[in-house]
Amino acid sequence: MIREELEGLEEEILSPLAAKSSRSKGRLHPCEPCEIRTEFQRDRDRILHCKSFRRLKHKTQVFISPEGDHYRTRLTHTLEVAQIARTIARALRLNEDLTEAISLGHDLGHTPFGHTGERLLDSVSSNGFKHNVHSLRVVDILENGRGLNLTWEVRDGIVNHTSSGKPATLEGQIVSLSDRVAYINHDIDDAIRAKVISEEELPQDSVRILGDSHKVRIDTMVKDIIYHSMDRNRISMSEPVGQATEILRDFMFRRVYIDSAAKAEEQKAMYVLKELFRYFMEHPQLMPEEYFKQIPVYGEEQAACDYIAGMTDNYATRIFHELFVPSSWKQL
Repeated sequence: MIREELEGLEEEILSPLAAKSSRSKGRLHPCEPCEIRTEFQRDRDRILHCKSFRRLKHKTQVFISPEGDHYRTRLTHTLEVAQIARTIARALRLNEDLTEAISLGHDLGHTPFGHTGERLLDSVSSNGFKHNVHSLRVVDILENGRGLNLTWEVRDGIVNHTSSGKPATLEGQIVSLSDRVAYINHDIDDAIRAKVISEEELPQDSVRILGDSHKVRIDTMVKDIIYHSMDRNRISMSEPVGQATEILRDFMFRRVYIDSAAKAEEQKAMYVLKELFRYFMEHPQLMPEEYFKQIPVYGEEQAACDYIAGMTDNYATRIFHELFVPSSWKQL
């Protein structure tokens, strides 16, 4: 079969440190293998074709409902992470299919209005809310009402992609670091486009090491990760580039991510989601059936969080408008 030939090529070509699809730890629910695709290719396709992935195009990255056409969304962020991660994986002869699958799935559990929505749900839910944990819930349970039944390696990479996570595979480590490379750089680009900051305001200690433009900084970080991780059992940056990247990240938190013009609508977004959560806790029967039927198993609070977390920015705003804003009277 073609799949077996591809698995054989992985054994021949990939690094001994790479995850091999033929040696996957398996799925939550065993199923017959595909005659064409490897297990990790199959996972990538399942993620790419699911509804949760398509909804990312209408979810905030940093700027809430921007009017310009060129600001990043959660979907374009995901695609940039995948591109950076695949470049690194290929150069290190690691499993590019596994890397791509984790990249495409890592933010499936993100809320409307970006991390603003995540903080709100974390504050109102007694169990807390973390987007990486919810991403795993999406692929295990929520998508299509039964989950995507992904391999252990992809699931591990998804839930461990945040800075506090410890991915078990080098491919998962690549995605975790690529996520940081992507969001720091594209958020700088968007913030400059929005005139929240200027290129000249970036920390000069970082600029001297990383470069003075968007493409040069990404190039520097990616090459550094590759050369510093070659034939090693850990994916990381060199100390100088890592420190320069951290300085740049700290600058973004001070100037963009917290109390900046980019966050002017944040309180409104939090109010919208808080009221939606309160409403559906009081009227759980008005949630869509796919969420309402989960209540006997997971409880009303979890069902409300699942429903709201799956909303796009536009859908959350529209539902809020329908529930709480009077409509014009129309004669029947």
